[in-house]
Amino acid sequence: MSTAGIRLIRLLLIAALIAVWEIYGRFFANSALVAPPSHVLMVLWPKIIGDPRVLRAVGLALFELATAFALAVVVGTVLGILIGLSELGRRSFYPFVLLLYAIPQVILLPLFVLLFGIGPAGKIAFGFSHGIFPIIVNTVAGMRNVNPVLVRGTEALGASRVAVIRYVILPHMVTTLFASMRLAMTMTLLGVILAELFVSTAGIGYFTQLFAESFAPAPLFALIGTLAVMAIILNELVRLAEARFTRWKD
Repeated sequence: MSTAGIRLIRLLLIAALIAVWEIYGRFFANSALVAPPSHVLMVLWPKIIGDPRVLRAVGLALFELATAFALAVVVGTVLGILIGLSELGRRSFYPFVLLLYAIPQVILLPLFVLLFGIGPAGKIAFGFSHGIFPIIVNTVAGMRNVNPVLVRGTEALGASRVAVIRYVILPHMVTTLFASMRLAMTMTLLGVILAELFVSTAGIGYFTQLFAESFAPAPLFALIGTLAVMAIILNELVRLAEARFTRWKD
């Protein structure tokens, strides 16, 4: 099937889901709990985009997400490379990474609040704690898939360790790295939103709770949709970067 046919199927599936949602929300659902898409679109401007307080909260959440994600990618990639470079690093430090990765991060939220406060720093740190571990784990796994013959051959030709990482290791693990970045984006968003929900006094979490407790599903769905669009845009930027840095594979 052609690309155009696949895109048409996707559009039809989305349209069918929206139609089912519209019918259910208008004729069957409780209006205090579920709002149809038409009502969500009607309140999008006055309640979300047109409200400077909500718009400021969305912008702050975007800043927190972008900062936490950038820190997770940089720090996680560096730590993953350092751990994966040697057998000693994998045997000594990698088990601790897996142990920390297995701990549900939400139970550590009070600790992050005590250390960083309830402002943007705490939410960035909590989002960072969600995003860094997928980067480290996948970076180490990607490095283990690099052919050791290539590494030893490059070192035998006089290449430095930095040159080996740049010209041998990174090109061979770039696909794994970008896959981990997509996962880290989702996890970072989860961490930021969780922190917003539990400790925010004027951010996304505050307005989410306000709309939910006042039984206003239309602005609540509009706010959730805005966050979803924000996540999709950031994920698409990661995909474009992946396409840019993996053109050599074609």
